[in-house]
Amino acid sequence: MAKVKLNVNGTDREVEVAEDQPLLWVLRDELKLVGTKFGCGIAQCGACTVHLNGAPVRSCSVPAVAVAGQKITTIEGLAQNGVLTAVQKAWIDLDVPQCGYCQAGQIMAASALLRQNKNPSDADIDASMQNLCRCGTYVRIRAAIKSAAKALNGSAS
Repeated sequence: MAKVKLNVNGTDREVEVAEDQPLLWVLRDELKLVGTKFGCGIAQCGACTVHLNGAPVRSCSVPAVAVAGQKITTIEGLAQNGVLTAVQKAWIDLDVPQCGYCQAGQIMAASALLRQNKNPSDADIDASMQNLCRCGTYVRIRAAIKSAAKALNGSAS
């Protein structure tokens, strides 16, 4: 076991973890941040996507000890002071989720994409959004990303 200091959603938290314990389980079980979901456990589906220093990572495959002192943002940390991000608003406005299980990971991936590319093309979205959705909401996900991009760029949705 190792004591690790994690900065999660802007707050330093100290946890005791096994050397190989994935960040996903520290977030869910130790810190009770359950918005990040377990999907596959092999970094393929993206349900566990969080931001590490602003970049999307699959938290099921990252040992918590490897990210000590780095900035981790979960779905619970996206909104600031109760104000939803443009991506979160677009997800609601366009009724993107069907079952909703993968959507936290989808939102985290889309947020990272829009931070890097303020006006992504369909090809950019396809290349960036590799998270899986069993319900097949990909058309609505793409529409929400485009709507959020317009909002971020000051255009009407």
